[in-house]
Amino acid sequence: MSTSSPAPKLPVSLVANPKLSSWLRFTDDGRVAISPGKVEIGQGIVTALAQIAADELDVEIARIEMIRASTATSPNEGVTSGSLSIQQSGRALRQVCAEVRQRFLAVASERFGIDASRLDIDDGTISGPGNVRTSYWELMGEVSLDHDATAGPTAKGAARRTIAGHSVQRVDIPDKVFARPRFIHDLALPGMVHGRVLRPDLSGAGLITLDEKAVRVVPGLVAIVRDGGFAGVVADSEIAAEAALKVLSKGATWSAGEPLPDEDDLAGFLKSQPVETTIIDTRMAGPARNPTQTLLRQYTRPYIAHASIAPSCAVAQWNGDRVHVWTHSQGVYLLRTDLAIVLTLPEDHIVVEHIEGAGCYGHNAADDVALDAVLLAKAASGRPVRVQWSRHDEMSHAPFGAAMAVEIEADLDADHEIVGWRHAIWSNGHAARPGRAAQPALLAASEIANPYPRMISTNPPAANGGGGDRNSIPLYDFPAWTITSHRLLTMPVRTSALRTLGGQGNVFAIESLLDEIAALRGEDPIAFRLRHLRDERARDVISAAARRAGWRPQKQPGIGHGVGFARYKNTGAYCAAIAEIEGTDDIRVKRLTLAVDVGEAINPDGVTNQIEGGAIQATSWVLKERVRFDRSRITSTSWTDYPILTFSEVPAVDVEIIQRPEIEPVGAGEAAHGPVTAAIANAVYDCLGVRVRDLPITRDRIIAAMERAP
Repeated sequence: MSTSSPAPKLPVSLVANPKLSSWLRFTDDGRVAISPGKVEIGQGIVTALAQIAADELDVEIARIEMIRASTATSPNEGVTSGSLSIQQSGRALRQVCAEVRQRFLAVASERFGIDASRLDIDDGTISGPGNVRTSYWELMGEVSLDHDATAGPTAKGAARRTIAGHSVQRVDIPDKVFARPRFIHDLALPGMVHGRVLRPDLSGAGLITLDEKAVRVVPGLVAIVRDGGFAGVVADSEIAAEAALKVLSKGATWSAGEPLPDEDDLAGFLKSQPVETTIIDTRMAGPARNPTQTLLRQYTRPYIAHASIAPSCAVAQWNGDRVHVWTHSQGVYLLRTDLAIVLTLPEDHIVVEHIEGAGCYGHNAADDVALDAVLLAKAASGRPVRVQWSRHDEMSHAPFGAAMAVEIEADLDADHEIVGWRHAIWSNGHAARPGRAAQPALLAASEIANPYPRMISTNPPAANGGGGDRNSIPLYDFPAWTITSHRLLTMPVRTSALRTLGGQGNVFAIESLLDEIAALRGEDPIAFRLRHLRDERARDVISAAARRAGWRPQKQPGIGHGVGFARYKNTGAYCAAIAEIEGTDDIRVKRLTLAVDVGEAINPDGVTNQIEGGAIQATSWVLKERVRFDRSRITSTSWTDYPILTFSEVPAVDVEIIQRPEIEPVGAGEAAHGPVTAAIANAVYDCLGVRVRDLPITRDRIIAAMERAP
């Protein structure tokens, strides 16, 4: 009895946006305009997508024009997050271009009376026997792209790709290197004015009274805006807007606000709050083996700021009852949904257009400042209003990455082999992005006269990678486990998506405890991991990183080495890291050696960039970053109070890519953070003989761990 192969399916983004013309069009000047729904946030996605399109269409990459995402013209691909751009937009675009190519070949075949299989395409020129020639641009009037995509056309195999899989220069870099206007902060529209919003220092405080009289004489003032607890100014220059805001703040009185947790006992706070408890996964393989010892360990990470170098910025302009917004939001359609709720407008009265901003690393204040600009622009008589948050605003009011407490119990037998594993997480939810609920998630929506309640962050479902539970299910071959997530139902500190969501905290905990158990056994930590892994791709990245780093070098005083491994979301990129640290004074990460497997690496140089960037950011998180607060306000509102890794502290980073062109590509942006975090923590133990289980790993934390050690 024969079984037929399952019918091919369209990529998920193409199912949602099937019209070919919404993705691609040929222009009169001999170019190809590609319009994805994913946006450039520093990850190099516009370059990788251009490579995919150029390869599938057989045109030079210089002919590809990447169009910024806009709700007016672009396919709706939701939000650019979770390292999903290549998986979602890349696969969709590859299928679209394969079908477009086939449609043009069919028309050329009919015109020339030559079978399509005998026609070739070179940089958009279609040629065949008898020296017949035409091109995409000659035929574009005869080939309609106003059709839905089908699953029939087959994209090129890996062996036939000449651009994807090879390093090319990023298309967005020249503007940035030569300081040509490209960022939202550079946008200058005719007649543009500037806005600033007044917000309290006290957490949760509400505006009671506002004395506007003194502000009205500030030179350059255009308008004072108040809508319930939302207040701000519009002026003809940034200097005037700042001056007006300063005067306005002196005449404002606020309610007392809400208490914040004890910063020095975050685990105690997280474990004491009302929670929603979910069993993430359980496993029982064969009869339970009796443990002779149980290790109980707790790991914590603090609230972490997105800490973009440039603060959030947006521009908005009203035209009657329609509004146009320019933003560096990761999800233009989702932002439009929330704006429509707040403004009580039809969505088609709102255009949200993406312009690049500073690296966001998750849900920062880009969406919040967009609503600020829209509300202030109502008072600008049709002129565009540019609103830029201050550093203080950004570090006080933008969402943070959620603090986490992770508790793991490992049951060991007499030989210190793992026979049981229980992993519990306490954390706020890791997602409160706009456009995903009946109520808006934007900050000003909770401040206006008819306010919406502040959204309590939730977690994405496990099928989408999870949130606080991300990467909590071991990839290792343990006989039994139970994974439990406790999501807080209160949120005194505003949280939402930060790069990796809960993945960094969970990988830090799992990989730290594995090292501890390997040490109990007297077993090399890499050999211990390999012995518990069946997945060959997982084994390969660990072995490659170890080989490249020369594991294990001869022991030197004051030097430590550690390893960390994870597969992002357990479904994405594989990454292993080896850290070399120096611990004679403060902890200094000298070198990070990483191996990564993303399947087909569309732009290997881009993959390397992403892994390097993630490794350096993780180093900053591990050694320095921690949102500081007292019981009433956030106190880490400047670079002095919230230090990040400096250039002189950046480690050497060496990356090896295991190229697998036959396997569908996945993203690299968040693969390195967990492994690097764990590798540094394990290297600290190798160097100093003390395990630090609370991030960041500072001198004070090391001393405290030494004092607790038996």
